[in-house]
Amino acid sequence: MSIPFISLLANWQSASVDSLPTSIAPWVLEPASLTVRLKRHCTDFKVQVLQEKHTILPHFLSNLLPNTTEALMREVILWCDNKPCVYAQSWLPKQTLDALLPLANLGDKPLGDYIFQNKSLVRKNIETALLDIDLPECLASSCHARRSVFELDDVSLLVSETFLPAVANLELISK
Repeated sequence: MSIPFISLLANWQSASVDSLPTSIAPWVLEPASLTVRLKRHCTDFKVQVLQEKHTILPHFLSNLLPNTTEALMREVILWCDNKPCVYAQSWLPKQTLDALLPLANLGDKPLGDYIFQNKSLVRKNIETALLDIDLPECLASSCHARRSVFELDDVSLLVSETFLPAVANLELISK
């Protein structure tokens, strides 16, 4: 069954601690790998792939990924200790997949593991917004989200992460 993707059409703003609740701000403003941060807050981390498909890039994203008409759109839920914590959506243009081959076959591996191991990838500004979410795994209707573009030479990819209610209750685990 194909799940319709969550629209990233929203009022995106530059990330600011002043515009976020204190319980979620450290998550949204995390400059390093969100995957690593999540793994430090749970004993069982997993990626649930909702869908991966080649599709037309929505017009409202074209300014973030110029010269792109089609991309691999990947939607996942990041789970911590059987709680859905983050809904992530990535847009990977064909030229990016050609240049960064491991991204084409991630399966249930987190995208963040690859991005932050590749020191040549540069993250642009983090933007935030409130997104309407309608997923069976999420009971909230509006959740804080962030997005950023990662670039390497002349290729780029867009990653957005929406923070589901369970993420605010995660506590650091000593391992």
